[in-house]
Amino acid sequence: MTIPAQFDAKTIENKWYDYWMKNNYFHSEPDHRIPYTIVIPPPNVTGVLHMGHMLNNTIQDVLIRRARLKGFNACWVPGTDHASIATEAKVVAKLKAEGINKNDLTREEFLAHAWEWTDKYGGVILDQLKKLGASCDWERTKFTMDPDMSASVIKSFVDLYNKGLIYRGYRMVNWDPEAKTTLSDEEVIYEEQQGKLYFIKYKLEGSEDFLTIATTRPETIFGDSAICINPNDARFDHLKGKSAIVPICGRVIPIIADDYVDVEFGTGCLKVTPAHDINDKALGEKHNLEIIDIFNEDATLNSFGLHYQGKDRFVVREAIAKELETIGALAKTEIHLNKVGTSERTKAVIEPRLSDQWFLKMEDLVKPAIQSVLVDGDIKLHPARFNNTYAHWLNNIRDWNISRQLWWGQQIPAYFYGDGKEDFVVAENINEALALAKEKTSNLGLQISDLKQDVDALDTWFSSWLWPMSVFGGIMDPESEDFKYYYPTNDLVTGPDILFFWVARMIIAGYEYTGKKPFTNVYLTGLVRDKQRRKMSKSLGNSPDPLDLIEKFGADGVRVGLLLSASAGNDIMFDEELCNQGKAFTNKIWNAFKLIKGWEVSDAIPQPESSKVAIEWYEAKLQQTLLEIEDNFEKYRISDALMAIYKLVWDDFCSWFLEMIKPAYQQPIDSVTLAKAIEMLENNMKLLHPFMPFLTEEIWQILAERTTEEALIVSTWPEIKPYNAGLITDFENTIEVISGIRTIRKDKNIPFKDAIELKAINNDAASTYFDSVVTKLGNITSLDYVSDKVDGALSFRVRSNEYFIPITGNIDVEAEVAKLTAELIYTQGFLKSVQNKLANEKFVAGAPEKVLANERQKEADSLSKIATIEQSLAGLR
Repeated sequence: MTIPAQFDAKTIENKWYDYWMKNNYFHSEPDHRIPYTIVIPPPNVTGVLHMGHMLNNTIQDVLIRRARLKGFNACWVPGTDHASIATEAKVVAKLKAEGINKNDLTREEFLAHAWEWTDKYGGVILDQLKKLGASCDWERTKFTMDPDMSASVIKSFVDLYNKGLIYRGYRMVNWDPEAKTTLSDEEVIYEEQQGKLYFIKYKLEGSEDFLTIATTRPETIFGDSAICINPNDARFDHLKGKSAIVPICGRVIPIIADDYVDVEFGTGCLKVTPAHDINDKALGEKHNLEIIDIFNEDATLNSFGLHYQGKDRFVVREAIAKELETIGALAKTEIHLNKVGTSERTKAVIEPRLSDQWFLKMEDLVKPAIQSVLVDGDIKLHPARFNNTYAHWLNNIRDWNISRQLWWGQQIPAYFYGDGKEDFVVAENINEALALAKEKTSNLGLQISDLKQDVDALDTWFSSWLWPMSVFGGIMDPESEDFKYYYPTNDLVTGPDILFFWVARMIIAGYEYTGKKPFTNVYLTGLVRDKQRRKMSKSLGNSPDPLDLIEKFGADGVRVGLLLSASAGNDIMFDEELCNQGKAFTNKIWNAFKLIKGWEVSDAIPQPESSKVAIEWYEAKLQQTLLEIEDNFEKYRISDALMAIYKLVWDDFCSWFLEMIKPAYQQPIDSVTLAKAIEMLENNMKLLHPFMPFLTEEIWQILAERTTEEALIVSTWPEIKPYNAGLITDFENTIEVISGIRTIRKDKNIPFKDAIELKAINNDAASTYFDSVVTKLGNITSLDYVSDKVDGALSFRVRSNEYFIPITGNIDVEAEVAKLTAELIYTQGFLKSVQNKLANEKFVAGAPEKVLANERQKEADSLSKIATIEQSLAGLR
């Protein structure tokens, strides 16, 4: 067949992905082989492919494709997460644009819209992953709201409730007023913001005197239940037992004493608002204070806000400050730095709020997860520095708030049969709930219509923490063949930002339900940033469209560009030039392949000694690199593994091996060498396939006719064998000799077509095994070893060995002597300046060691260069 001049990425990518899919190479079923399993970190069903997905999924694809080549039964389970908050927000926005208010719909009507939206957009990101080359087992695709997945979540909730680990409590929670739902502590991001500290005067009851409190939130005075002072603060002894009047609303509140108050902060008097601060709530319970909730669910003020009712909290803050100033109740304001909690998802400022919520007790659940990672090392985080982050989170864990005030998600399986807070049962379905309710109440007359299911949904993470188990049916049927075969999984690739949200919780769930770890290794990728180190985001406009990059550079080029700079846990400074480098590598390989396929072959000519030696060397180099690759993969240095292959192919194979075996112009190559060259190219394709699947499959299939069982994707990884390390060392010396010859040819304008002689003094007793290669690549007519310097010759050194190229008529001796003399004078002058610097005691005493080492190296290099020039001059005179 005619091989195209250029690698046509787009056509070839479509061709081979269709071929892989048609032949079901990605699908896995339990069999006699050892399984290798990865579960995808399920992207939000709302999502589209971004650079972080590109990096994460490329790494997973590298691991899964390599596992296939190594003979494992590789299974990569894809899927998406229903993403309660994000998806519900998108559906609400869509409905709003259509003039529909969510509150005017029943739950069932809203969910119909949500499912319609999910069905329309939910598969977009998975289809985009196919463009990248992701070899997921698409037949196993899961969605966290699939019926079996939801059933697993409900069963887990009921199980944990029956174990006494889930409880319902009236607690201060993190309220997201934009999403109108509670959040767990881990979903709150604390940011330092500059605000104001307001000093407000409260009149004492029955007096014209006043006390002053300092607050960052003047709008919350409508919820004040007391003023608190420290009992040991002598400044306020006269206030004990008295009452104060809240400005504007005029409510009389007691002045209480508690050593919780920090006498150094603000004025030493603390306003107590039990409904809107977790510490104030504790004070309120201790002193039996009234709880006054002043906010609606969207953080506008309710009727307790008087004339500010219905206005947003931040609007009220400015307005109330002005009113306080007008009535003389604002003493002053100061600029104040404060840590403010914001929603990880909506970015809204979090409002502390008292609410009935569902919680999961974590104190005991977390212990096996701590033991496994931090003590036994059964699960390893890569890089290991994240152990400290993991330890901090788990050692300071609090009960997990698992309920959300949303409709999109698994509805909490609690069924109320009365008006009391404890009048409920927990069951997997309403029929079971009815039976439990009858038993609990001894009321056999209860009907299903008497039961009302909790309206809240479960936190999305309460679904995805079961992911490695539930995708194989392990919660519903722990004895299923798939679950027993594929679980525990092997590797997890994800970002450190969800180390607690997802990774730690999966470990917790794994030990709770199976007594086993869910995976062995966790590879934590860095964030993809731009050249200015900014996180990529749509708002900044600095995030390229991954599909545009694939269109421009090809999927293989993008994969290589990303991975060459993607060391574990370290952020990537993304530059399109990285992808261009990947594309250049693609072209280099394609051209090398075309070169080999373009050679004519002859069975009649013998194999040259230089080709025989070149093959032995490259086989050794391949084995050395194989060991390096294995070591890098074991340490999850995927970038280093690729770099090792990159150097092997670009430098060793293309730049040296092919040059060593290349036949003379318009001459054929011997069949033995060509067969070995193709074998080496095939080995290179196997090593590269996990990183560059499309290019390598194309070359593999053109090199020989292959059956579907012989496709590269299901081929075998090169076998590790003993090798002669001495050949590699000797060739490093040979490279320097060839470079020396080429330098002289270049400097003296000696064309390569003009053959030259080479004579050498082998002071190092260096191996002569590669002399045939030196002869070929240097176009040497004869290579002779001599004992004395050769007069009338150009020379160079490689370590202690001296090499001489006798002068031919093509060289103007006088001009060469003049040129060398000028170079000698310049180098001697440079040496003198360096030595003067090193002789300066003040410089030596004050210069950093690195600077001194650099100057000493300059001295050594100059002395060596002078010796070489003087030697060359001596040979010319």
